[in-house]
Amino acid sequence: MSIRERVSGLAHIGIPTNDLTKTIRFFESIGFEMRLRTATEKEQVAFLQLGNVMIETYENGMAALKPGAIEHIALDVDDIEAVYAEVRGLGYKEFEDGIQFLPFWEHGVRFFTIAGPNGEKIEFSQILDR
Repeated sequence: MSIRERVSGLAHIGIPTNDLTKTIRFFESIGFEMRLRTATEKEQVAFLQLGNVMIETYENGMAALKPGAIEHIALDVDDIEAVYAEVRGLGYKEFEDGIQFLPFWEHGVRFFTIAGPNGEKIEFSQILDR
């Protein structure tokens, strides 16, 4: 299967913030609902959803606070290893070494991120179901 056949849609849009509470309130005010609030060693993180649109916002103190400040888009995939092998074969710059794991959602998420043509981050993400 090709990457095209393994991507089922947009997993989320990553938006950094300097004030997570303010950002959550804003998105909730326009109809988004909290789906997950968690933290890493470095950041507080919230996932908010409206229909089939998911926003991942995270407080990192480095938000640009201007248009063009979306940090990444994540594509939902059904087989992270297969997609990683195919994308790696294309020779794109990776932002981290190999497939990463975070304990988000019930069983975690595996992902990797590459550089897009304009320096943007393109994440491939698989939420684990077991």
